[in-house]
Amino acid sequence: MGFVLLFLIGFGFAVSGGVTLITYLNFIPAGLSLTNYFLFIQGRIECYLLPIGLILMLISISRIPNIPVK
Repeated sequence: MGFVLLFLIGFGFAVSGGVTLITYLNFIPAGLSLTNYFLFIQGRIECYLLPIGLILMLISISRIPNIPVK
């Protein structure tokens, strides 16, 4: 049960971080270069939720016990 909760928390983090990165992509048509975009998101804490969420999901998937199916 704990692994399912860890997976759901990781999924929520990954979704919110991904949506934030996509939202900040709107700065590129406003005149921000790609280099400046990466420098900008490097300083935003909410952008780190995507890799944290992916790591939590990978940990929970790798720790799920193998249950044989009959």
